[in-house]
Amino acid sequence: MLEVCRQLGVSLATFNVWKRSMRQMGISELNKLNVLLDENGRLKKLAADLTLDKHILQEVLAKKV
Repeated sequence: MLEVCRQLGVSLATFNVWKRSMRQMGISELNKLNVLLDENGRLKKLAADLTLDKHILQEVLAKKV
């Protein structure tokens, strides 16, 4: 278990808390959680891209004025 924690970059205490919380979930709940985590990652990337686009447009507008 220590090797798994090292690979994940988390402490043993954090791993045990995560394991305890996941143990209570069923397979369908874990699948839904994975879908939500994937969607969350996609939305974060989209928000970062839009923020970058906004800053680029603001720079272009500032140079035109």
